[in-house]
Amino acid sequence: MSVASDWNHARRVLCVRLDNMGDVLMTTPAIRALKTSVSGRTISLLASRSGAALGPYLTEVDNIITYAAAWVKNNNTHRAYDHAILKDLERRHFDAAVIFTVYSQSALPAALMCHLAGIPLVLGHCRENPYRLLSHWVKDGEPTQVVRHEVQRQLDLVATIGARCDDHRLSFSTTPADRSSMRQVLFTTQVDPDKGWIVAHCGATAASRRYSPDRYAKVFSLLAASGRSILLTGSTEEKALVEYIASRCGNTGHIVDLSGRLSLGELACLIEDADLLISNNTGPVHIAAAVQTPVVDLYALTNPQHTPWQVPHRLLYHDVPCKYCYRSICSEGHNGCLEGVEPEEVVQAALELLAGHSGVTRKSAAVA
Repeated sequence: MSVASDWNHARRVLCVRLDNMGDVLMTTPAIRALKTSVSGRTISLLASRSGAALGPYLTEVDNIITYAAAWVKNNNTHRAYDHAILKDLERRHFDAAVIFTVYSQSALPAALMCHLAGIPLVLGHCRENPYRLLSHWVKDGEPTQVVRHEVQRQLDLVATIGARCDDHRLSFSTTPADRSSMRQVLFTTQVDPDKGWIVAHCGATAASRRYSPDRYAKVFSLLAASGRSILLTGSTEEKALVEYIASRCGNTGHIVDLSGRLSLGELACLIEDADLLISNNTGPVHIAAAVQTPVVDLYALTNPQHTPWQVPHRLLYHDVPCKYCYRSICSEGHNGCLEGVEPEEVVQAALELLAGHSGVTRKSAAVA
């Protein structure tokens, strides 16, 4: 029996993606391939808290299981939690599991969980011989033998068991309710929801991927001349950053601080209805790719695999000898790959994409 034949009988499939939201989004084309390649197949996603937040917006995913894994950075320290997840997986009687990882992560801890949960078919990338932990082992040759976009890496993985699809776009399905509440937020901040705007997301989980606040402020001051509102987004934890940037932009009514005010669904609607997103390389870039909003991506050269996927974009960076360091904090202490980008370059890239995005049809919804 062929590998594809084995997997064609797998109706209940667990997808494991335990890192960040953007990583989950870049896995959605592969999940779609798994979902659509076998009639009646159901997909459950085992994800971190940030990844699990995507659940309501992923049409390919039927169930979400949230797990703060011991081998991924998080605040969970309770072993009883790990035992509970293992028992939960065992109770669900999965036919198969696919473990999605970046090349620097090991699939073996998750593979051991799947093995102990009695899941008979388990697919994943691995460098060393996994023996019985992976029933379907794909030798990991990245980054020494091949370097692929993260989306392509996962599509290639599931293709080895016969799962393919024609639609390789990222997945995020926005909702009318989120759009209506997003427009209400704009109304309360005196932003006309029927006029054009630019979304700017200036934070990132890794310090090595953050363009400097003062340079962002200069970008937005220069872009204010375009006449569009510039809506600054961010989490509650990033509010101080956003407030600082807004304060450095001068007295312009075009800069609006929306940090800490939007749910994930509202943020996605805001990005979908925007003329442009300007952002560091972080989750909102991949949301923009999913909803097809052009992106100016201030792309720290920490790795080459996470560029915007299948969406009009401009990558801005300064080439440095230390590129592709895969570090969360710049080991050189200067973030040179980002700080070498002049604000005027960001403005020029934005204007080029805005010129190509003219005439956009804006989605409408009644404001409650």
